Amino acid sequence: MILSYIWVAFFIVAFVIAFFKWTLDGDQEIFKVLVEGIFKSANDGFDISLKLVGIMALFLGFMRIGEKAGAINFLSRIVGPFFSRLFPEVPKNHPATGQMMMNFSANLLGLDNAATPFGLKAMESLQELNPDKSRASNAQIMFLCLHASGLTLIPVSIIAIRASMNPPAANPTDIFIPCMIVTFVATMAAMITVAIRQRINLLQPVIIGWILGVSLLIGALIWRLQSLSQEELQHFSVILSNGLILLIFFSFLVGALVKKVNVFDAFIEGAKGGFEIAVKIIPYLIAMLVAISVLRNSGVFDYIIQGFSALFSAMGMNTDFVASLPTALMKPLSGSGARGMMIDAMNTYGADSFQGRLSSIFQGTSDTTFYVVAVYFGAVSIKNTRYAVPVMLLADLVGVITAIGIAYLFFH
Repeated sequence: MILSYIWVAFFIVAFVIAFFKWTLDGDQEIFKVLVEGIFKSANDGFDISLKLVGIMALFLGFMRIGEKAGAINFLSRIVGPFFSRLFPEVPKNHPATGQMMMNFSANLLGLDNAATPFGLKAMESLQELNPDKSRASNAQIMFLCLHASGLTLIPVSIIAIRASMNPPAANPTDIFIPCMIVTFVATMAAMITVAIRQRINLLQPVIIGWILGVSLLIGALIWRLQSLSQEELQHFSVILSNGLILLIFFSFLVGALVKKVNVFDAFIEGAKGGFEIAVKIIPYLIAMLVAISVLRNSGVFDYIIQGFSALFSAMGMNTDFVASLPTALMKPLSGSGARGMMIDAMNTYGADSFQGRLSSIFQGTSDTTFYVVAVYFGAVSIKNTRYAVPVMLLADLVGVITAIGIAYLFFH
């Protein structure tokens, strides 16, 4: 029900603000803007769903080959000791374990096109284990909260945007380490919050060992990559991400041939599911995008920013960060909207300004929460999301607060 309340609240707040802008500010175009935005968002939701068909078919086809080749089960056995404690409801060596791991890995490398199909396949597998098909299971909530926290190794697209500004950032990669730190903190916040809610003991030696191991690996990568130039970093990222995708495809094909799997038939079998999933999420995605549209076009964010600025000024606090908050507020609602806010901040204040850098960190350190909720829960027809949305938003808040602190530490 929490999602229903949030959805209705978006409309109510937007309509109230629009009414006051019409009556008090004399804005005669506000209702027209809202209606045009509603129809545009509905069309956007449909277009996004259709564009997912090709990508979904491709990756689900190869995923099916990997399943028949035994690659997914192999990956499940590797991460099984850690995941069996973090996801106690998932049986040992279940395919969902390997699928979730592939989703997390794709997210880490910034491979959105690969992460979504892997994640939706994992949600389907977890749904098979779910005793109540309309209510999110503990495992589904843990998976989505970790996914939405947005742990990313190299924010390549943001670095590229910073380099393309006029004038460009002197060092476009200087937000790399802050982004990595903030995403890691947000991910840990999501994990700890869900673990407390589900009464999972995170102090088990296996969990601590894996977290420390991942932390050391990330730290080593940061130490190595921070010495690279912008061109070298982007080149490394392209080689690593694209090379791993090709390696995964190649490994699946070789494993399938060794096991004498009919590779073409397996691909077709898996690819058929891409269209079905894309069609299934259309109503969920349209509903969420329309609600976000009326909230954004009503001017709610302008009033929120003005309120924050007045509040922090009255408290005697430095308010330089307030100008970057539109990116943070927009990110859970719309990835493209947040990107626009980030670019606007860099155009207004400069790519190397505190506001421009902080906006870049906001953009690179979380996923689009409500998009994730609509797509992933919609794909398996989950209506009762339980406490998933509040935890995701809490992780977003932790990320925002951490980003502000890190930005002041590094750049102010």
